[in-house]
Amino acid sequence: EVQLVESGGGLVQPGGSLRLSCSASGFTFGTYDMSWVRQAPGKGPEWVSLINRGGDSTAYADSVKGRFTTSRDNAKNTLWLQMNSLKPEDTAVYYCARPAWYDNYDYWGKGTQVTVSS
Repeated sequence: EVQLVESGGGLVQPGGSLRLSCSASGFTFGTYDMSWVRQAPGKGPEWVSLINRGGDSTAYADSVKGRFTTSRDNAKNTLWLQMNSLKPEDTAVYYCARPAWYDNYDYWGKGTQVTVSS
């Protein structure tokens, strides 16, 4: 079955960096665009980034633009999110997600917690 497994979260101080990974299996990874989505406590899901199938086009939410970078390696079935200059407001559970042709997202990982605090 389709599986998305995030890793790399943790506790960091403001201004620090963290690199999240998402390992995908159960589908042809290289034929799908992939997104990162986050959810802060008490808030709804917030779209963070999108990368196209070939990895040569990306888009970001205004709140993370210039600080976050998403990338992928289709041969390794892996998606990354490099997060720099982290702020307390970046604290959230981060999910990798596969956009659906018919809806929002058809598959999500279980998420990894990112906490930015001094």
